[in-house]
Amino acid sequence: MVEHNFHQQIHSFVKLVIFLCLLFLSANISVEARIRHYEWEVKYEYKSPDCFKKLSISINGTTPGPTIVAQQGDTIVVEVKNSLLTENLAIHWHGIRQIGTPWADGTEGVTQCPIVPGDTFVYKFVVDRAGTYLYHAHYGMQRQAGLQGMIRVSLPDGVLEPFSYDHDKSILLTDWYHKSTYEQATGLASLPFSWVGEPQSILIHGRGRFNCSIPSIDPTLCNATNPQCTPYSMTVVSGKTYRLRIGSLTALSALSFEIEGHNMTVVEADGHYVEPFVVKNLFIYSGETYSVLIKADQDPTRNYWASTKIVSRNSTTPNGLGIFNYYPNHPRRYPPSVPPSGPRWDDVAPRMAQSVAIKSHKDFIHAPPLTSDRVIVMLNTQNRVNGYVRWSVNNVSFNMPHTPYLIALKHNLLHTFEQTPPPDNYDHKNYDIFNIAPNVNATTSNSIYRLKFNTTVDIILQNANTMNLNNSETHPWHLHGHDFWVMGYGNGKFNQSIDPKNYNFVNPIMKNTIPVHPYGWTALRFRADNPGVWAFHCHIESHFFMGMGVVFEEGIEKVGKLPTSIMGCGESKRFLRP
Repeated sequence: MVEHNFHQQIHSFVKLVIFLCLLFLSANISVEARIRHYEWEVKYEYKSPDCFKKLSISINGTTPGPTIVAQQGDTIVVEVKNSLLTENLAIHWHGIRQIGTPWADGTEGVTQCPIVPGDTFVYKFVVDRAGTYLYHAHYGMQRQAGLQGMIRVSLPDGVLEPFSYDHDKSILLTDWYHKSTYEQATGLASLPFSWVGEPQSILIHGRGRFNCSIPSIDPTLCNATNPQCTPYSMTVVSGKTYRLRIGSLTALSALSFEIEGHNMTVVEADGHYVEPFVVKNLFIYSGETYSVLIKADQDPTRNYWASTKIVSRNSTTPNGLGIFNYYPNHPRRYPPSVPPSGPRWDDVAPRMAQSVAIKSHKDFIHAPPLTSDRVIVMLNTQNRVNGYVRWSVNNVSFNMPHTPYLIALKHNLLHTFEQTPPPDNYDHKNYDIFNIAPNVNATTSNSIYRLKFNTTVDIILQNANTMNLNNSETHPWHLHGHDFWVMGYGNGKFNQSIDPKNYNFVNPIMKNTIPVHPYGWTALRFRADNPGVWAFHCHIESHFFMGMGVVFEEGIEKVGKLPTSIMGCGESKRFLRP
């Protein structure tokens, strides 16, 4: 009898173990990463985002394009049909590291041939980290024609963030030109040089307001009553806390963003948690993303202005305005107050202070390597090459080759680009960063930096005077394929023997885009541990077009077989069988 009971107990125990195993397996299956499939048609359409009608690049009829919403670990598949008729295309997934899929980075000339008109190209990649990211065109200067949007990646089920909120909203900030990108690019590449000038409008999530009553404006092109340019309105409920994911994809402008009468708590930057700090206005540079928490804690009987202003340039562009709408007020009811004017455009100190204030959240610190294997100092200058105005790094202005680097390196087509490596430094002792250089002439090259795999690399971005007196511009630099540690900022000329002693090894934030401030320097550190070929460039559209960028190669021998879909241009035509 005792033996029978013992066997029954064993049997029950085995059944329980099997049940728990099945439960565990089913739980694992339920949280298993999903495949999220998108079908996009990219084409030109007439749009009036600031009331002025012009050709814009849309995705499935909208600009900005649809927000990609996913969970950490998901695979994103985007089928992109190029219906631009006369233009090539490539789309970059900004902030997604593309680990194991370097060919999906979407950088024409670096990781792929462009998508030709009429073709469909499939991007497939994993979003391996929660956070706020972006996507945008990476061919010519198409980004500023409207091909851009946001990517929102949430944590796995059951994993908590280090802050709480009631609702999650996204806002994309952009600047907007009425001239076509063709006209702008032609002016930049012409003699005499023709600068793109200041944008006509600042758009808050694709909406702005240009003054149609200016006498010289064609009334058939500008219609102030067009519903497409109704101000962006964000509806909130009194007492609730909102996570506002703010991204900037301006073509030129550094911005200050604020919501009248409300404080914002910064909690995330480029997909990394920030030790929270409070701001009245948020400085944001092209290519950056932030999450801020904002509590609807003001008088709920009225609405408030959301305002964005150009800083770092003495711009004539009016501030972009939206409405922070307290329910149940009408979402288009204008606030009774004068919109905030914003900070002074030329006040660098608060911008530097915000940059320095961004530290890793105390519970999410990724310790940087204590030493680096290589230091590359990059002097950012404006130059002339054969009379043409260019931007350069260490007096070398970057040109893109016809055969994408990833294909050229993987298939040993080294004759397709220059093999003399670009310089790791500049004439530090004799170069005066505060004045126009006595000799502004530079050279062009399409050579690249070859990084030893798994080594630690320091980049020092050194700003200087342009070819205009008393002028140094803010440059937001973006690194593809990596996050980097922000080791420090400084004013004036970087001192290689003193400044590294003051690096932040305690809680440096990790980012993918960083500003270098006027007449200042920014130091960053990253691990060359992602096999592939990666662009590193100024995110100002015209500056990169004029040569302000470099390319890094690391671990090319570890890259898997390249898909034929990325080929078809330059010498990669030979790999396509007719």
